[in-house]
Amino acid sequence: MSAVHVTVWDDRDGVGGDQEQVRAAAALFVHNIFAWGSDSTYGFAGQRPLAGGRRLLLMDRRGYGDSPDTARSDFDVDAEDVVEILAAGTFTAGHGGTHLVGHGNGGVVALIAAARRPDLIRSLALIQPSAFTAAADRPVVAELLERVRDGAPGVPDGVTPEQYLWASTEGLGMTAPDPTPRRLRAVATAMGERPVWEAQIPLEAIRDAALPVLVICGTWEQAPAAYREHVGLPLMAVAESLTDSLGGRLVQVPGYYPHVQEPAAVNAALQEFWG
Repeated sequence: MSAVHVTVWDDRDGVGGDQEQVRAAAALFVHNIFAWGSDSTYGFAGQRPLAGGRRLLLMDRRGYGDSPDTARSDFDVDAEDVVEILAAGTFTAGHGGTHLVGHGNGGVVALIAAARRPDLIRSLALIQPSAFTAAADRPVVAELLERVRDGAPGVPDGVTPEQYLWASTEGLGMTAPDPTPRRLRAVATAMGERPVWEAQIPLEAIRDAALPVLVICGTWEQAPAAYREHVGLPLMAVAESLTDSLGGRLVQVPGYYPHVQEPAAVNAALQEFWG
């Protein structure tokens, strides 16, 4: 039994349907902050059409969605949860490995899990991964790391999840989602999440395993200027760096939240990659 909740989507016809679809390897998705696996605002609800060809597994990281609370969300612990799901084989057995997909901080989790147990993974897809430490040689990323390490005190005392959600969305010129209890719990977890700039990502283990790698990134033209400058440019640099260092393929789509804003394009890229 997994320590975290996993939503399973499988819209295939079953044994009586197309046999290639029945045998298709499952895909496990790992979400970013403020979200949960099946979330329609920041999660992977837009990828539901892919369940017509294979089983989709949407993990809720600890403190998010239907998974248990945690004192502090931690990418290393989340990576162990991913490995546990894959190794148990409850949802994935018999297909020669599982396709792993991670977005944002979930991309950091996916990278760490892939490095620990590449034998369990058929391919690795990263959607705007927040793997800044793996691209510290890029000037715009180095500037971000210097800024957050030297001057960021974390979330100030007294800031509520409601205030933090507003500052992270409407405060940057974007639309804030409804502050439902489920959303605010996710925000509260994100507020205490271990910073991704502490992550040590062993890229060599992924290279040595020769895992197929796909990196998906937005073009960020439509993003608010400050958000693009401080977040978008570093994320685009990370995407380019990981593509180069892992010998992967880079796909760029319009917008700044690829799988939510451009689900058809992202789904087509994933489908082609898995095929």
